[in-house]
Amino acid sequence: MPIDLCIVIVNWNGGQFLRRCIESVKLSPPKVSWEIVVADNASTDESLTWLRPLAANAESKIRLIENAENVGFGKANNQAIAGSESPLLLLLNNDTEVTPGAIDLLIRTLSSDESIGACGPRLINPDGSLQVSAWRNPPKAWEILISGLRIYKLMPRKFRGELLLGRHWDHARRRPVGMLSAAAILIRSAVITEIGAFDERFHMYAEDDEWCLRAVRAKWQLVFEPGAVVMHHGGAGAMARWSSLDRQLRIIDEGLRFQRYSLSRTHLIGNLLAYSFVLFLAHSWNKVSGGPVVETKRKFGLYLDHLKGAVRKKSTE
Repeated sequence: MPIDLCIVIVNWNGGQFLRRCIESVKLSPPKVSWEIVVADNASTDESLTWLRPLAANAESKIRLIENAENVGFGKANNQAIAGSESPLLLLLNNDTEVTPGAIDLLIRTLSSDESIGACGPRLINPDGSLQVSAWRNPPKAWEILISGLRIYKLMPRKFRGELLLGRHWDHARRRPVGMLSAAAILIRSAVITEIGAFDERFHMYAEDDEWCLRAVRAKWQLVFEPGAVVMHHGGAGAMARWSSLDRQLRIIDEGLRFQRYSLSRTHLIGNLLAYSFVLFLAHSWNKVSGGPVVETKRKFGLYLDHLKGAVRKKSTE
């Protein structure tokens, strides 16, 4: 008999974050039948030392997938998804903690309408502040310019929040959105069957952008549910792996690869021109005002490289 809910956690050196994540599920379990599948990407910390005995105990409700190397976030999720027969899948980052009732509310919201393919909770930081988890998708040039040039400051706060989402929105009401954070997202397995799982060309970052766009294009709704709350430490694993700037550059690079794969060239080039213009102005201002020119220079250079690549590719066709 299939288990109703498979909770998928990808781990790489999660340590105590992973332990607290699993404990939070056990302290606030869903009312449906459930299991946890941990896909471990060749951790070298103590994660496997305590995971293996747990997975060997059938009563723990934990299954373990051990990879010989770090295969990436998307591929590890796909391994767990492929091995599940559950109709519902809850993807959790290893540095999240679910709060009481959160999983059940996500399930009720998802079940309220057959057109809802995935549902995301309200993410909060460890200090209780809001963590952005719902965005427009895909990005458009007008949105990039309004945000990057701070034109949004001329708009009424509520209007700009509803229009732009992301950091401009208060995340206070349930609504369909273009993208949900894969840090915590409940998905119907039927959606995966129809559109496929994560694109494994992405090692880490932007796989959720691409997957969400595929789901929306297939006419599935993605719904943000503010009543379900999940605490997310946010990038704990990445911060142990990269510097802050290197992490930002990786996020930008993967995000632009997503746009290259998913958007028309006209749309892509328009976006890249908007990004480059915003970064050119930011870099110029930092040079005049004594701001951090190294950061803006590297970001501007990355956008320019993608723009040159997009234009060259278009000119050869």
